[in-house]
Amino acid sequence: QVQLVESGGDLVQPGGSLRLSCAASGKMISLYDMGWYRQAPGKERELVAAITSGLRTNYVDSVKGRFTVSRENARNTVYLQMNNLKPEDTGVYFCNANWSTRRLNFWGQGTQVTVSS
Repeated sequence: QVQLVESGGDLVQPGGSLRLSCAASGKMISLYDMGWYRQAPGKERELVAAITSGLRTNYVDSVKGRFTVSRENARNTVYLQMNNLKPEDTGVYFCNANWSTRRLNFWGQGTQVTVSS
């Protein structure tokens, strides 16, 4: 089992920045593909950014150039740096760990990000 705990969510003004962290425990996550998902009120959860075990990254078009996902395997932690935040970035951000070949998939409880003036 992998336990994931997100932190760093907050209320921020448009144009501001936040850094989310996802701390893993229970198992090392170096072989997992990690993702950050967002769920806005009344909407489905969507993948925002992902980083594979091989350090390939991908982003949803709406955050490209503004968000950066990274991982620090020695600390068993994944980060999401969010710059130039917009109101449409508001939502609960969830961390996900996935090891597809072993059918292992874990979720954190989420952290709230609110972008509003």
